Amino acid sequence: MAAVSGGGGSGADGGSSGEEDAGGSAAESRYRAACRACGVTPASGLLRRTAGPVLSLRHRGLGPRGAKALALSLMVDTSILMLDLSDNWLQGEGAAAIAEMLKENCYISAVDLSDNKLGSEGAKAFSAMLLENTTIVSLQLSGNEFDDHAAKYLADALTANSKVEILDLSYNMFGDKAGEILGTAIAENIGLKELKISWNHFHSQGAAALAKGLGANIYLKVLDVSYNGFGNSGAAALGEALKANNVLEELNVSNNRISVEGALHIAAGLKENKSLKRLNMTRNPMQSEGCCGVLKALQANSGTGIEILDLPLNGTSVAQELPLEHLPHL
Repeated sequence: MAAVSGGGGSGADGGSSGEEDAGGSAAESRYRAACRACGVTPASGLLRRTAGPVLSLRHRGLGPRGAKALALSLMVDTSILMLDLSDNWLQGEGAAAIAEMLKENCYISAVDLSDNKLGSEGAKAFSAMLLENTTIVSLQLSGNEFDDHAAKYLADALTANSKVEILDLSYNMFGDKAGEILGTAIAENIGLKELKISWNHFHSQGAAALAKGLGANIYLKVLDVSYNGFGNSGAAALGEALKANNVLEELNVSNNRISVEGALHIAAGLKENKSLKRLNMTRNPMQSEGCCGVLKALQANSGTGIEILDLPLNGTSVAQELPLEHLPHL
């Protein structure tokens, strides 16, 4: 087959038959042809990339049509294992194209589509993809304007998909309704090991629902719900979840408006929990009373697994390395 000509100034390769046999040149030819079909200029970052399992095209301004061209070229690619398309303004249309590709491609295992304004349309497309794909284990979807409506699509995927182990949904627009929807899905999920859902809008009701889902989950090891608005009612639900959950190892609840009352609720959970190794409670108005309550609970729990504890003390974060026998008696 004749080599496809460069058609645009960036990185034309001369199209020699020797290069055509080299690793990666067939993939480049597919990409150039797809770009011509979609009417877009090839991304120079892809044309210049060296052979390897990682394809990173961050901040390239691909847009929906650029995403379509890339998706067409990756449909049968077997060399790329990690795909990073963060900050490319893909929107829902571009997300749909990437999602269709991922239904066919069974080699890519890590995908980063952060900061692409995917919205509900993108959430719907990726949910449908996750019902079929069994290869992806890491999925970054932060900063995509997902709201309560988008949460329903994502919850369907969380409930059915057992292969994704790392999921980042931080910096979105989820509210309390999303908390209820996602909380139920988290309770039923049997594959997720790490969930980041910080910088959203979960308050008392939604936060409590999320925490309830955590209590029922027996697979999740890392949970980041920082920079939300859990408050004392959300903290109370987290305390109950910590009593029931003996799998979670890391929990970040920093900056969640948790006062003394909420801190004492979490302390009650810590008094019984044996799996948690790292807890971050910084930037909460817990005061010394709340901090002392947490420390006393850990001292009272002879089976605690806590190794690193971050508490707000005198307005600053203090990281305390345990073993607990080195804590002063309070």
